[in-house]
Amino acid sequence: MTAETSTAAPVLKVENLTTSFGSGNDWHAVVRDMSFEVAAGETVAIVGESGSGKSVTSLSIMRLLPKSTSRIEGKVWLQGRELLSLDDESMRRIRGNEISMIFQEPMTSLNPIFPIGKQIAEAILCHRDVSKEEAKREVLELLDKVRIPNAKNRFDEYPHQFSGGMRQRVMIAMALASRPKLLIADEPTTALDVTIQGQILDLIKELQDETGMSVLFITHDMGVVAEISDRTIVMFRGDAVETGTTADIFHNGQHPYTRALLSAVPKLGSMAGKARPMRFPVIDIKTGEMVQAESEGIAPEKKVQPVLDVKNLVTRFDIRSGLFARKSGAVHAVENVSFDLKPGETLSLVGESGCGKSTTGRSITRLVEPTDGNITLDGYEVTKLGTRDLRDMRRTIQMIFQDPFASLDPRMTVGSAIMEPFIEHGLGKKSQARERAADLLERVGLKADMMKRYPHEFSGGQRQRIAIARSLILDPKVIIADEAVSALDVSIKAQVCNLLIDLQQSLNLAYLFISHDMAVVERVSHRVAVMYLGEIVEIGPRQQVFENPQHDYTKKLMAAVPVPDPDRRGTRRGLAVDEIKSPIRPVGYQPPVRAYSEVSPGHFVQA
Repeated sequence: MTAETSTAAPVLKVENLTTSFGSGNDWHAVVRDMSFEVAAGETVAIVGESGSGKSVTSLSIMRLLPKSTSRIEGKVWLQGRELLSLDDESMRRIRGNEISMIFQEPMTSLNPIFPIGKQIAEAILCHRDVSKEEAKREVLELLDKVRIPNAKNRFDEYPHQFSGGMRQRVMIAMALASRPKLLIADEPTTALDVTIQGQILDLIKELQDETGMSVLFITHDMGVVAEISDRTIVMFRGDAVETGTTADIFHNGQHPYTRALLSAVPKLGSMAGKARPMRFPVIDIKTGEMVQAESEGIAPEKKVQPVLDVKNLVTRFDIRSGLFARKSGAVHAVENVSFDLKPGETLSLVGESGCGKSTTGRSITRLVEPTDGNITLDGYEVTKLGTRDLRDMRRTIQMIFQDPFASLDPRMTVGSAIMEPFIEHGLGKKSQARERAADLLERVGLKADMMKRYPHEFSGGQRQRIAIARSLILDPKVIIADEAVSALDVSIKAQVCNLLIDLQQSLNLAYLFISHDMAVVERVSHRVAVMYLGEIVEIGPRQQVFENPQHDYTKKLMAAVPVPDPDRRGTRRGLAVDEIKSPIRPVGYQPPVRAYSEVSPGHFVQA
């Protein structure tokens, strides 16, 4: 049911909602004159990038913003009842009862010292007059409804014993405990792996079909919007710049920002027939004009020697327990991994959290000590290097991490942070380091006069550009990009991916691109290696792996990717809800010897 076809009163009606935050004696509006409705059984998506005001809108509706620093104006009706004029006690009775909310990070919403069953039961007991036994029965029904395997035995388990996807299911169960008329889902899948995201989206759609509840879905992912929403509101810097049916927004988006968002969404399958990486088209968010057209990256030379060669890499972490801390097992994080990487080539390592892809990258640089195997980097046998040689080796290989704010010292100017490796390695005078840093800032799309600023004065995308500039100052031959674009908004992600492709073309860089985002991987890669439980299960040219996937796990990853096509709305993937198996093994465990078959030139699949 959509608002266009419904004649009944809307479940939620928002009129001229304006939210301001106090700063000194001034108030700054971060959401301005928002008006929209959500009909019974309808899903409305609010989409926009970080800072657009979408989460503040949801928190304003729930009245969860602190009164001392925020001011909410306008009208919000829930089934005809005006919420902003209610007293605190009346609003408390509505929250979690008639209207529920799922947040982005479940571990900040779940109490780590109480079993999950007790936490869900509390939500029932708070709002309804039932016995503890009745509440427990309802909790078990809810856990079954949100597809948590073996619900009866997991009732008394704690949040840390659940995976990220299962914790999000617990949060959904808690939100549904009081049978709300409206569910607000604020970025509920952003922090999840692609397969878990697919399961959660399927689950929300199924529960909506079963219960008839309305959903206000907040996200920055246009693929998710296409799959789940009836109508869409596009927000930009506090304003709703476009509203309409989801199909109309996708096919006939009018506002420049809407078109810019859509142009930056990677579409799985859009690279069919193309062997090289492709830059994203970039559209100016103010004018709607094309700033950078889609174009090809470079193809690496076939006959050159690999700059990186990894053979039979094994990395395990001992688990010790008991009074004397005896070894009781080991985490088999990386198990018998082999691949090579040529100058000018991008090899992507893909897989879900815990598959070992980041540990592989850290083992190659010896930020983590490998247990076994051989790593040859530009003539260095990495596993045998002493401290001095290891330091020299790291000039050849650099890492870009997921969170640039965590990898930049907040007390250092960005100029000093970029210059530091150059000075520490004794590559020249401070004046030379400054010139080089200024040049690199320009090269990554920033300005040289920004060198005196501190990390907190930059946006997330700008900080990632600074991290890229710092990684380039030693003239490396290999860069390991560990989830380097995962935390970025969609348009910033497209710009940073384009930058990496540009730098590869001009500097002949080799990238080990670590990611769980299959649509981005398809766009930037020459070759792809799929990891599962520490092992590579499929590796080959990107075109072969994506157009002819052979391993079941590769097919599962691809099937889970949201497709930015509203015509597919309502599609169910039917993904299994089992949790990822544990890589922990007992003492003395010997992993099986794996065999690989070559299904096409360079395309290998684990048998």
